[in-house]
Amino acid sequence: MDSMYSFLRFIKISRVLMRYRLDSLVLSTPLLKSFKPLVYLIPWHYFPVKKYTRGQRIRLALEELGPIFIKFGQTLSTRRDLIPKDIGDELAKLQNNCPAFDPIKAKKIIEQSLGESTENLFKRFDIKPLASASIAQIHTALTNDDNEVVIKVVRPDINKVIQHDIKLMYTLAMLFNKHQLSKKLRPIEVVAEFENIILNELDMRIEANNCLKIGKNFKNSSLLYIPKIYPNLCHKNILTIERIHGIPVNDIEQLKANNIDMKQLAEEGVIIFFTQVFKHNFFHADMHPGNIFVNTNGQYMGVDFGIMGTLTKTDKDFLADIFIAFFNQDYKKVAQIYIDSGWISSTTNIFSFETAVQRICEPMFEKPLGEISFGQVLLELIQEAKNFDITIQPQLLLLDKTLLNIEGLGRQLYPQLNLWTTAKPFLENLVKEKYSIKHTFEKIKDQTPQLLKDIPELPSMTINAIKQLNQIKDIGHLYIQQTNIIVNQLKNNENKHTSAILAGSMTILSGILAVNTFWLPSLFSSIIALIFWFQSI
Repeated sequence: MDSMYSFLRFIKISRVLMRYRLDSLVLSTPLLKSFKPLVYLIPWHYFPVKKYTRGQRIRLALEELGPIFIKFGQTLSTRRDLIPKDIGDELAKLQNNCPAFDPIKAKKIIEQSLGESTENLFKRFDIKPLASASIAQIHTALTNDDNEVVIKVVRPDINKVIQHDIKLMYTLAMLFNKHQLSKKLRPIEVVAEFENIILNELDMRIEANNCLKIGKNFKNSSLLYIPKIYPNLCHKNILTIERIHGIPVNDIEQLKANNIDMKQLAEEGVIIFFTQVFKHNFFHADMHPGNIFVNTNGQYMGVDFGIMGTLTKTDKDFLADIFIAFFNQDYKKVAQIYIDSGWISSTTNIFSFETAVQRICEPMFEKPLGEISFGQVLLELIQEAKNFDITIQPQLLLLDKTLLNIEGLGRQLYPQLNLWTTAKPFLENLVKEKYSIKHTFEKIKDQTPQLLKDIPELPSMTINAIKQLNQIKDIGHLYIQQTNIIVNQLKNNENKHTSAILAGSMTILSGILAVNTFWLPSLFSSIIALIFWFQSI
């Protein structure tokens, strides 16, 4: 049965590829190149589609192939480092509106998952769906406590559909992997990334936890309102969340009609993003206009928390350093930051990479700061790094996709938005924190266990080195004088090394005590460290 389904699905995919003239791309792979003349035997070849661009043809084909391929196209649109701009722009237009499934089935899924009838669970349950997307369908309801909610119900049997379609995607990816473009597009990597994202989105408990976490981060905030989650009405395939009423953020006319300050709204959108990234280290990675609303007081309201991003401390430092170097017009520093990151391949030509960075950055420096796209700069640097076989962390790509969305949205709301003015305080504070005394002591504290483990070994290592040098004296009279000098120097240094080790140990101890606000013992440890340090000079 599965093999028959896969075969029929493959036939449908082939038909759609042919219809939108994407078959020639598949048949241009080395494996199928000899079959390319078959295109002339296909009826569709003689009935050309309207004059669509290649990006439009890909978008239309994905829309015809259904929900999973639409979702795949949306995911692919976030990988601007891998796909050409015209295709990325078209894929970003993919709409997640899909035909609704039988609402009676939705009602049954809710009741089976939550263990009670909808009549008992809710004061009112609206059988007509509010919306339907690739993964889930939305119904509205009223709780027994008179709270308006929306219920997200995962499509029935969607797991099987996804598994079959992903298998076919891998087949197509492996086929396309033989095309020369695959080195840049990396089709198998993209399908694997999509598989991971969509499987996470199937579990509503993950989204519920994400919503609770970001809600806690913005608790009592005037910047962003996060809807309330109803945990007792949630399940693996059911999410029940407070229903919000707001103006879609891209409805400019309606926002202006409500006297919303557009400049403030644009700037606060940027502040929300940088707060999530640099303060909370937990950011909404799907902040497109369909997921953002504004209430009549001008406060943002967010929904759909299936895809969230986090950065390591190294990632955050890298990001802050890159932007600060860029706005200081120091392209050599930009290249050096990449080099220092450790992502450079052994085959990378560093001089050529610096030249490429200069080529990207110099034209940007000629623009006023208000006209520079943060996201575009980062994207071009990421794309160039890929060309030099420099591995970029996936979370930075996710962040850049979100940054591009926020930037585009901000300038749609207020075209004069200067992102640098808003972002600068966050980046400067991050750099100050990075080089602060407190951060240094905390770093020492983290490394203390390993240092304390290694310190006892150092004297014995020194003694062993001296013994070995003493043995070398027997090699011959020609080296006696030089060896004696070295041995005497090592013996002389042994005491100094011991003092230096003790000074270092006491300094570490002083730092740990200071971090934990034990000021008097910290001062005493510092004095002892100073004494040992003088002895080591």
